[in-house]
Amino acid sequence: MASSTVPSSQPDRPPRPNLVFRQLRGPRSPAEFAAAVRRAAREIGERVSCDARYVHRVEAGEIRCPNYAYERVFLHMFPGRTLTDLGFAPRSSVRGRRARETGNTPSAHPGHPVDATGETRVADEPYDTQDRYDTYTTYDTHDQEESDVLRRAFMTGGGATVAAASLGPLGFAPDASAARRAVRRAGESDAGALEEAVRRIRLLDDRHGADGLYRRAAAPLRAAYALLDAGATRQRTADRLYAGAGELAISVGWLAHDSGRFDDARSHYAEALATARVTGDPGLEAHAFCNTAFLARDAGRPREAVRAAQAAQRVARPLGSPRLMSLLALREAGGWAGLADRAGCEQALVRAQAYFDRGPSEADPEWMSFYGEAELEGLEAQCWSTLGDWPRAARHARRAAELQHPHFTRNIALYTAELADDLARGGRPDEAARAGMRVLDLLTEVQSSRVQTMLAGTSRVLLPHRRASDVSAFLDRHASFPRAV
Repeated sequence: MASSTVPSSQPDRPPRPNLVFRQLRGPRSPAEFAAAVRRAAREIGERVSCDARYVHRVEAGEIRCPNYAYERVFLHMFPGRTLTDLGFAPRSSVRGRRARETGNTPSAHPGHPVDATGETRVADEPYDTQDRYDTYTTYDTHDQEESDVLRRAFMTGGGATVAAASLGPLGFAPDASAARRAVRRAGESDAGALEEAVRRIRLLDDRHGADGLYRRAAAPLRAAYALLDAGATRQRTADRLYAGAGELAISVGWLAHDSGRFDDARSHYAEALATARVTGDPGLEAHAFCNTAFLARDAGRPREAVRAAQAAQRVARPLGSPRLMSLLALREAGGWAGLADRAGCEQALVRAQAYFDRGPSEADPEWMSFYGEAELEGLEAQCWSTLGDWPRAARHARRAAELQHPHFTRNIALYTAELADDLARGGRPDEAARAGMRVLDLLTEVQSSRVQTMLAGTSRVLLPHRRASDVSAFLDRHASFPRAV
């Protein structure tokens, strides 16, 4: 899949100064502010080469939308703000790629979704059959410079060093900069390191939730696509690298999803979908569609959730995994519930149960280790809750929490939060408060914005019942509980 070489159809416009960003710089000089940007980047494990010239270009409006690395740094420096709050144009409005002054447009490495700026491209529609990408209108030499830095950091010293570079930001290995010997191609050990990164991220998410992991997982994802860009010694290795990079993009997307960063999650899922289509990997494509459907449901786009789930089922059917088909039917059921289509939801739930009853299979993907009876019960509970059948939702949520293996601490917190909310809305405030207390106990080791958001909604429902002792105790403890930042 080659990127388009057609420049943007929009006429050139004079840059509009970014006065908001200039105001945020305050009395600091551009050089002083650039130093603050670099310090902030180090705090979150990013590498940016910001200098006074870059600050001047932002303030002059030459950079309408920063690359993802700078975006993460700026949002870290100014918490609670969005890119538009910082004076930048919305990412969705900055499309196409302006040719450089020479008129040459660098071609994309086949299957490597990174544009000339070193930025990962985002599919325009996650379920669309066209291979289209969003890029930026302004070419920034800092982006290319960062891309070179990443290559030097990650493509050194063979498998052990790449593993260290990829996993170091997650605390699994020391700094990789000690090794200097460059390698031309990635090998089997590199593919193994990438696959291990995916497993470790999933394990940490199962135990501790997404909020503390998302920013730290960005570096392994960059390393994965740097490996793709370097090429592989064998086709089998290349296939593993593409599959691993796609799965890692989905894992990082899920961390964004679970921590409430829906736009970031959508980008990562689209990136995984593009990778799957480039390599013709139906398993990866089904996984990307599966998570896209889940995200669409949570983001209030139920019709998109249905379409993405149905697309996933079409792709997954030949794979021979009944459990995968069961999960995808549940994703479809969630979309129908969001559309208030009870009949469509019930039909999808029946299919999900029928597929599940066929049992596990050797064809079940590795990433589905979380999917068992507890998850099936939990997702069905969410469907009934969306449809307003609180007693039925509470029964399934209670069963989900009881069945869940202790390793999946985050899921136990999620199911129990679902139970608390269903009980509260179903007119059982005391039971809801006791369930809410159990969630607060679990939140001492789980960081999940999703769970905290659900619990906040439950507390609002319980406010009219504050005189009850259990409810009062829960509301007081919830009010004093530290919020995710």
